[in-house]
Amino acid sequence: MLARRIIPCLDVAGGRVVKGVHFESLRDAGDPVWQAARYDAEGADELVFLDISASPDQRETTLEMVARVAESIFIPFTVGGGIRSVADAGAALRAGADKVSVNTAAVRDRSLVPQLADSFGTQCVVAAVDVKRIGGRLAVMVNGGREETSLDAIEWIGELEAKGAGEILLTSMDKDGTGTGYDLPLLRAASAAVSIPVIASGGAGNLPHLAEAFEAGAHGVLAATIFHFQGSTLPEARAYLRERGYPVRP
Repeated sequence: MLARRIIPCLDVAGGRVVKGVHFESLRDAGDPVWQAARYDAEGADELVFLDISASPDQRETTLEMVARVAESIFIPFTVGGGIRSVADAGAALRAGADKVSVNTAAVRDRSLVPQLADSFGTQCVVAAVDVKRIGGRLAVMVNGGREETSLDAIEWIGELEAKGAGEILLTSMDKDGTGTGYDLPLLRAASAAVSIPVIASGGAGNLPHLAEAFEAGAHGVLAATIFHFQGSTLPEARAYLRERGYPVRP
C-alpha cells in the first residue's frame, strides 16, 4: 500500500505565509523560508507553496521566493499560483520546484494540462480544484475563489485525469480555515471518480480529521492551520496515524 502523505501548505501573499477562513480574513503565519525549513526538519513528506495572490493580481509566481524556499528544504516541493504556460512551469521547476500546481489557468486553457504532462511528465502536474457548494452543486471556483464557473467538480477532476494530471489537490472552500474537518462527502466522491491520488485540503483542525480524510480515500492531507499555529506537530501527526494503522513514514 502506498504511504499516505502529510503535506503542510504555505499560502503566500506579500512575501509572507498567510492563512484565512474561506479564502478571506488572512492572518500572518510567518516567513516562508523559515516555515519551510521547520517543516522539512520535522519530517514533512512534501511541501506545497501557493502564491495565492498571483492569479487575482494577474502576475507570475514569485520565483525569487520559490528559489529561497527550495534551497532550504530537501523534500518534494510543489509550487502553484500564477502558472499559466509551459514556460511558467519550466521557470518554477528551474527555480527548485519538483511539481507545479495549476488551477485557474487549467480552466481558462483546456490544453494547458496536456501540454504540461507532455513537457514534464504527469508526475510533475498537480491539478488544483477549489470547490464551493452553490445551489446544491459542487461548483469549481477560480481566480483565488472569487469566480464561480459552470464546471461540476467531480466531472472536472475526471477530465483533468484524462488530460494528464498526476494528482488532484482538492480544496473545499466551505471548509477552508474552519478547523471543523475536511469535506468528507466531496472527498469520497472525488476519490471514487479518479485513479490518481487525491490530496484533501480545507478544514483540518485536529489529528482525527487527518485520519478521517484517509478513511474517505485521500492519498495525502494538506494542512496549514494546525501546523502553522502550533496546534500539532508533524511528528505528533505521524505517530497518531501510525498507531491507528495508516501507512505513514516513521
